[in-house]
Amino acid sequence: MNDMRRLLQLVVPHWHWLAAGALFGIVATGSNVALMGLSAYLISKAAIATGVAELALAITGVRVLAISRAGFRYLERYTTHRAMFRILSTVRVWFYRAVEPLAPARLVHERSGDLLTRSVSDVDALEDFYIKVVVPPVVAAVVVAGVSVVYGIFDPLIGLSLAFFLVLTGVILPLVSRWLSAAPARAVATGRGDVGAMLVDELGGVADLVALDAAAGHRSRLLERARELDEARRRLGVIEGVANALSGLFASLAGLVILVLAIPLVTSGEMEGVFLAALPLAAIASFEAVQPLARSLQLYDSTKVSARRLFELIDAPAPVTDPEPAAEPPGDRDVVIEGLSFRFGETEPWVLRDLDLRLAAGERVALVGPSGCGKSTLVSLLLRFWDYEIGSIRIGECELHELEQEDTRALLAVVPQDVHLFNATIEDNLLVADAHATREDLERACAVAQLDGFIASLPNGFDSVVGEDGLLLSGGERRRLAIARAVLKDAPIVVLDEASADLDSTTEAALWSALDPWLEGRTALVISHRPTVSTHVDRVAELGSVS
Repeated sequence: MNDMRRLLQLVVPHWHWLAAGALFGIVATGSNVALMGLSAYLISKAAIATGVAELALAITGVRVLAISRAGFRYLERYTTHRAMFRILSTVRVWFYRAVEPLAPARLVHERSGDLLTRSVSDVDALEDFYIKVVVPPVVAAVVVAGVSVVYGIFDPLIGLSLAFFLVLTGVILPLVSRWLSAAPARAVATGRGDVGAMLVDELGGVADLVALDAAAGHRSRLLERARELDEARRRLGVIEGVANALSGLFASLAGLVILVLAIPLVTSGEMEGVFLAALPLAAIASFEAVQPLARSLQLYDSTKVSARRLFELIDAPAPVTDPEPAAEPPGDRDVVIEGLSFRFGETEPWVLRDLDLRLAAGERVALVGPSGCGKSTLVSLLLRFWDYEIGSIRIGECELHELEQEDTRALLAVVPQDVHLFNATIEDNLLVADAHATREDLERACAVAQLDGFIASLPNGFDSVVGEDGLLLSGGERRRLAIARAVLKDAPIVVLDEASADLDSTTEAALWSALDPWLEGRTALVISHRPTVSTHVDRVAELGSVS
C-alpha cells in the first residue's frame, strides 16, 4: 500500500489534469446515458404523435447528445493522457536519478535484462495505473450515485434495483475477479522481467552459444519460461473475459428488472408509457461507468508488483555517500594508501588486505600481481564506486571519505579494464570525456592514443558508428578509444588498467612513445601484466594475492 501511496503522490503536481479527465469522463458517461434514455423517450413520443416537430426534436436531441458524448470522451482521453505522460516522465527521471548512484557497485549483481524491464516495461505499466486504476473509480462513483438518485425519483424500488446491479457489477464482481487473478497477475509481472532478462542474456551471448553448440538448450529454457508467461496471461484473459460477460449479463438483467418494475407504474397511470423504453435503455447505458472497474482491480495488482520492483531499486541504499560538509579538492596530487583492507560484504572473502602504496606527485608506478589480487578493485575504490572502512586512501592531505564523489572523480582519468562504448559515432563516444571538446582536441587525443591512422582510414572518419558496445571495432581499437577518452579528460591523476592488453607489440611500443610525454608531470598508476611496462614507469609495486 505504501508503494501505491507514493505513486499517488506523483499525481499532486498534475492533479488538475486528472481531475479534468475524471470530470470529462463523468460528463461523457452521463451524455451516453442521456443519449440512450432521451433517444428512446423522444422516438417513443414521436411514434405516438407523428408530427414533424416531434421527429425533428428527436433527431436533433440524438445528434447533440452523440456529439457531446464523443467530444467529452475525447477531452477525457486528452487530459488523462497528458497527465499520464508527464507523470511517467517524472517517474523515469526519478528512477534514473535513484539508480545512477548505485552503479556500478550494486548493479553488477543485477541482470541487465531485468534492469531493462524495470526501467522500461515496469514504468510503462504505470500508465495503466494512472489511466485505468485512478480515474475510473471516481467516474463510477459519481455516475452510480447520480443515476440511482434520478431513478429513485421515478420510484425508490427502481432506484435501489439499479444501484444493486451497478454495485454488483462495479464492486462485487471486480473483487471476485481480483481474488481469482491475483496469482496470475503476479506471475505476469515477474515473468515479464525473467523473460526480458533471459532474452537479453541470450542475445548478448548468442555467438558463444552457437560456437559451443549450446544454443538449443538455452533456447528451450527461454521458450519454457515464455510458455509459463503466456499461460499466466491466458489465465488473466479468461478471468477478464468471464468478468466482461458477467458484466454484460448484469446490465441486461438490470434493464429487464427495471422494465418489470415500471410496467405496473405505467398501468396504474403513475408513469408515462414512453418511459418503458427510456428507463431500461438508459440504465443499461449507465453500466459503461462500472464495467472498467473489474479490469481496474486486475491492473491494480499488476501495477503494484511493477511499483514494488521499481522501488526496490529506488530505495536501495547507495554504496557511497558524500560527506557534509565536504572538503575542498586538494592542491597536491600525491596518492597515499595505508593499511587498506576491503571486501564486498561481511560474509565475503577479503579482496584487499593491509595494502600500502604511495605515489608521489608526478610519479609513475606500475602495479603488478596475479589475477584476482584486487588491482581492479583498487581502481573502483579510487573512483569511489565503493567505500572502504579499514585503512586510508589520501589524495594530498584529503581522505577520500572527506571529498565529494564528483570532486574525487574529477581528479582521475581512468582507462578501465572493461571498456564500454555506446552505439554511436566515434566522436560521440569521445565527447563523453569532454562534451565541449573541439574536433582539434579529438584529433590530438586520438594521435596520443595511436587511433588517428585508423580513423583516417574510415570512410566517415569520426562520424563512423562503432556499434553496440563497440561491436564493429577490434579489442585494440576499443582500448585505444578509451585511452583517447582519458587524454581528453586531462586529469592530474591517471589510472591505466591493462591499457595495452589487446595491442600487438608494435602498436604498444608506438602507444607508449606517445603516452610518455603526455604523462609527464601527472601522477600515474599503471596496472598491467606485461613486463614491458616497467620501462615506462619510475618503479614497480607488487600486489600479492589475499589468502
